Amino acid sequence: MRLSTSAAKALVLSTAALLGCASVATASPAASLGGWHQVGKTSVANSISGEGITTLRLPGHAPQTVYRNGTTIPQPLKDEGWGHVGDPDSLRGYTFDVYQDTVTNPPVSKMYLVTSPAGQTTEFVHPLAADEPAPNANAQVAVSPDGQWLVSGALGDATELFVSPTPFLNRRAPRVAGDLPLAARIHLDHTIRAAQGCDFVSTTRLLCATSDSNNDLYPTSYQLLQVDLPHALTGHDVRAHVKELGQLPLSSTCAGAFTPEGVDYDAPTGTLRVEVVPPAPCNTVTDVYSFRRG
Repeated sequence: MRLSTSAAKALVLSTAALLGCASVATASPAASLGGWHQVGKTSVANSISGEGITTLRLPGHAPQTVYRNGTTIPQPLKDEGWGHVGDPDSLRGYTFDVYQDTVTNPPVSKMYLVTSPAGQTTEFVHPLAADEPAPNANAQVAVSPDGQWLVSGALGDATELFVSPTPFLNRRAPRVAGDLPLAARIHLDHTIRAAQGCDFVSTTRLLCATSDSNNDLYPTSYQLLQVDLPHALTGHDVRAHVKELGQLPLSSTCAGAFTPEGVDYDAPTGTLRVEVVPPAPCNTVTDVYSFRRG
C-alpha cells in the first residue's frame, strides 16, 4: 500500500514546527557516558514525541528533527492494525519507520514504512520466522552508514538483532510494497533488555538506549549500550560485543519510573541525542539529551 503524499507529510515533524512546544536549556549536571559528554537538553511535548527521534536531511533543505508518537501514525495504518510505531532512522532523504501489529494475537508480522525524499510512502511487511519474537517485535530500526542494511530488534530480553536489506538503497531489497526478507542476524555476546532505540555511530558500532529498570544484566539500570561489530555488515550473520557505557540521564522533579526511548546520531554534526520520558505526572514532555564525543 502507498499513502498519499499529503498523508506522508503528516509523518514528518520539523524542528521549526516544534519551537512553540520545546524549551532548550543547558543540562546540569552534565553526564559522561563512555566518552560521550552531555552538551544540552531539550524538552518536547510528548503529544508528538516519546517513541523515537531521527534527523532527516532532504536535499536543499535544512535538517529536520522527526519525532514519533502514537499520534503521528496515519489513520490508514491504524486501520490496517499497525497501532504502535517505534524509533525511526533516516538516510539520504529516506525515513524508515518500524510498526508493530497491535491487533493480531500473537502477531505474525512486522512492518517497515519507508518515506521517500519526495514524500511517497511504501509499506514493507516482514513475516515473522518461527524463532523471531512476536510481542513488541519492532521496537527500533537503524540504517547502516552505507545505506545497505536495516538493523532492528524487539523489546524484552534479546540476544540478537535482525538485519534486512534496505528498501530502495540495496539492490537485494524490494522496490515496491511487499515482503521484506531477513538477510542475517547479529548475535550478541551479552543479553540486552528493552532496547527502545538504536543508531549507528560508525560502520561497526551502534549505540542503544534501554528502558531496563533493573541492574541484573549490567551494573546500572536504564543503560546506554555500545554494540561493536567485527566488521561492516555484509548481509551475513556476525557476532557482536556489547558494552555498557553507563546510565542515561534521569532528571526530573517527579519520582518514579523513567522511560528512555529513541536514539539519533547525526553524523554531519557528530551529535548523539537520546529521548527520556520522565515519570508521571511530569511525562507531559519528553526530555531529549544531546551528547558529543570528547
